[in-house]
Amino acid sequence: METGFVVIFTFLYFLQRFGTSGNTMVISSSNVTCIQRERHSLLVFKQSLIDRNNFLSTWRGVECCEWHGVGCDSQNGHVVKLDLRAPVSPDMIMFDGTIQLEGTLSHSLKNLKHLRYLDLSMNGFLGNIPKFLGSFKYLEYLDLSSTRFRGAVPHHLGNLSRLQYLDLRRTLVIHNTYSDHQTIPDYYFGSAPTVHKMDNLRWVTSLSSLTHLDFSGITIGDDIDWFHPINSLSSLITLNLADCDIIIPSIEFVNFTSLVSLDLSLNFINSTIPVWLSNLTGLMQLNLQDNQFHGEVPGFFGMFDALAFIKLSRDFFDTLIPDHLYNLSTLIHLDLSGNMFSGHIPANLGLILSLENLYLHSNQLSGNIPLSLGKLSNLKNLDLSSNSLVGVISETHFTMLNNLNNLVLSSNSLEFNFNSLWIPPFRLQVLYAASCNIGPHFPNWLKTQTNLQRIDLYNSSIIDTIPEWFESILSHILELDLSNNQIGGKIPRIHFNCSNQTEGGILKLNSNKFEGSIATFPSNVRFLDLSDNLLSGNVPQTDGTMNPSLKVVNLSKNRFAGRIPLHLCKVLSIQILDLSQNNFSRWLPRCLGKLINLYVIDLGNNNISGGVPSSLGYVKYLYSLHLQNNRFEGNIPASLQKLTELVTLDIGNNLFMGTIPFWIGEKLSKLKLLNLQLNKFTGKIPLRLCQLKALRFLNLAHNNITGKIPRCFGKLRGMIKTSADDTFIIDYEENILTSMKGMLLLYTKTIQFLSTLDLSNNKIVREIPEALMYLVGLKNLNLSGNLLKGQIPMRIGNLKQLESLDLSMNNLSGRIPQSLTILHFLSFFNLSFNNLSGPIPVGNQLQTLSDVSMYEGNNGLCGPPVSRSCNENGVADHNHASEDEGQDASVDVWFYVGMGPGFVVGFMGLLGSLRFFTSRRLAYFETLEKVYNWLRKSILLNLAGLRRKVFE
Repeated sequence: METGFVVIFTFLYFLQRFGTSGNTMVISSSNVTCIQRERHSLLVFKQSLIDRNNFLSTWRGVECCEWHGVGCDSQNGHVVKLDLRAPVSPDMIMFDGTIQLEGTLSHSLKNLKHLRYLDLSMNGFLGNIPKFLGSFKYLEYLDLSSTRFRGAVPHHLGNLSRLQYLDLRRTLVIHNTYSDHQTIPDYYFGSAPTVHKMDNLRWVTSLSSLTHLDFSGITIGDDIDWFHPINSLSSLITLNLADCDIIIPSIEFVNFTSLVSLDLSLNFINSTIPVWLSNLTGLMQLNLQDNQFHGEVPGFFGMFDALAFIKLSRDFFDTLIPDHLYNLSTLIHLDLSGNMFSGHIPANLGLILSLENLYLHSNQLSGNIPLSLGKLSNLKNLDLSSNSLVGVISETHFTMLNNLNNLVLSSNSLEFNFNSLWIPPFRLQVLYAASCNIGPHFPNWLKTQTNLQRIDLYNSSIIDTIPEWFESILSHILELDLSNNQIGGKIPRIHFNCSNQTEGGILKLNSNKFEGSIATFPSNVRFLDLSDNLLSGNVPQTDGTMNPSLKVVNLSKNRFAGRIPLHLCKVLSIQILDLSQNNFSRWLPRCLGKLINLYVIDLGNNNISGGVPSSLGYVKYLYSLHLQNNRFEGNIPASLQKLTELVTLDIGNNLFMGTIPFWIGEKLSKLKLLNLQLNKFTGKIPLRLCQLKALRFLNLAHNNITGKIPRCFGKLRGMIKTSADDTFIIDYEENILTSMKGMLLLYTKTIQFLSTLDLSNNKIVREIPEALMYLVGLKNLNLSGNLLKGQIPMRIGNLKQLESLDLSMNNLSGRIPQSLTILHFLSFFNLSFNNLSGPIPVGNQLQTLSDVSMYEGNNGLCGPPVSRSCNENGVADHNHASEDEGQDASVDVWFYVGMGPGFVVGFMGLLGSLRFFTSRRLAYFETLEKVYNWLRKSILLNLAGLRRKVFE
């Protein structure tokens, strides 16, 4: 029903009239002799084509009426039918560009003057639609859909006065799966390679016999009058104007009242439903989806006695589901999804006994699911997901649903409560109940569902082990998602039925409590996610059952050990490899360079040592590379400069040394996230990093970098943008660990909002460049722990997006700029241990940050929140300081000076022992940094007190 049964009926009519095979016609006979001139024209036409799959292999010999796709008139032998439509697999979701014939249409076809049926669809012809097609005066059927012709549709087609069937649509999509948890649109034009357009439609008025017209995907535009020419076609039965960029005129009456099928979808019309639709009382199929229609669903819909298919999905309706829909006793397909319909699901929907497909997902429906839906004995597909439905689901809801194939209830607050002995009347192929309460145990009735192909029980409150009978329901499985539950025990042997490798093989068992080793690698998987469990041991061999279309392998957040498995290097189709947060050790296999289709490599947080193999430079499509928190050493290999598609490079917390390579800025021009912190890099910051115009995150903290901050950093456009950046890889959660707001934070889902410049804990000198004040998109600026001097730039208030600012432990002097008070998002602020003086600015967000420690170690500062008041000249009044301040300073300072070295030596010994425990190193380092900061602050405070006492 989704493909339009009226269109099929029309097509079958022409098959009956012109025959059901390529070389046989109802009006032909086996004794027909091919006319020599027409046979020669067909051979010339063949020579102009590229036939890669020998589609025209039968086109030889003298009897052209027996050639594939050719039909002749039995009376005179003229070629009257040419059907070269490329075959399309019935399980294909979308026409993928695979074509049989390519090339240009030879003018020799003009010699087929008696042609009545011409179908060239689903092929790859070049150039414009030939004007000579308008010379076939007997033509009744013309199908040029998805033929890759370009340019304007020629007016010469208006000469085809006998034409009854005209199909020029672009790309057909067949809906037959729930692979994306939602209804797939009937037509998808976004990636179509053709560019069709209309410069006028007046020529259509000559096609008075037309019954089927399909212009879907052809740009008509709002400046062309489409309505009046088409309104003259009183014989029209089928009209498809999907994705034509049209507008709807304000007209009350139409002439094409014989219309049975109307598709105006994907035009984004943004109006109420037009009144003239009320004239089309014979409609059987109506598709108005994706048009931003709003207001009421008009009452005249209830008068369409023959209406069987209605699609109003993804519009802007925000009312209750209208009562008059219940009058449509012939309704088979009802799709109201993707709107803002509210209120309860009407119990009267259970009166439409003919319903086979009911889609109400992605609305604002509330309340319980009415029991009356259980009376819809013809129902095959039921999708109520992504609403606010509540209550208990029991066997009463499914009393008469013998034909139910697809049940989708995900993202509601529903509780499943079935008798343990209940046997369902249906055999499901799809069960999606994510975020419903199904647990704590696997429901017993599932064991009867042996036809299941897709199961999604994500976040369904299951606290159990997988029962023994579970394997028996997986014989047809294409997709299994049990993630985000508390399922324990061993992972069972799972084998996918992968006859269709483009759809099947999705296994998600992540975020559970599976434990122990894996006996065998799950076979025939295309998407494998076992992350965030308690799995251990080595990754098993694939024993030859690995799906050659394997795309995603995610084993992160487990306890796998040993070396990175070499057998994965044999699966060249892998695009995402995530082995992070495990106990993998030894060195990185050189064979990873063979995985040339990889987009993501995440090996962070393991114990991998040695150098990075230069072979990684061969993975030329690599988008994200994570090697952080391991024991990699040596220089960054120069071969990585070949990774020109790289967007994320995270090699922080390792033992890399040498200078930061200049080619990072010169060759990796698409970088957005660059993390080099906690290594042993030396030398200056290369100026060529300023060429990274997309860079939003730069972390060079905790190295031995010297020199000054490049002024050209002010030209890093990625840090100037204030909008979010969401161009990250699907099926992989990009992540970055950074010090922000005084703590270590892991960014994942909000990483597109992150903009950071962290140069802390190096040996950087000179002043803070004024040019940094152009980075108005920055949310985190950390320059602490360096040797910076001079004043804080007066225009620092320009960085209005700042949430975290740390300039502590430098040699900054002068006053705190008043412009800091306009930073309304600032929630962490640290200027401690500098040489700042004068009054602390007052006002706005700064007043909410009252922690005195963010100013300590600056004895020249005065005013709240520090205890020193300011005199009339705005200078700290030391005469009114606390009486206890500075007493016994000399005793205290020597106590700390004596204690410090011993403490540091002992602690550094402990740190050295942790060198071999990389997965814990980051946590220990954070503790060390806190102790170090406390120690330094204490020493500096007492030295400052001693200094004051000496001068007094």
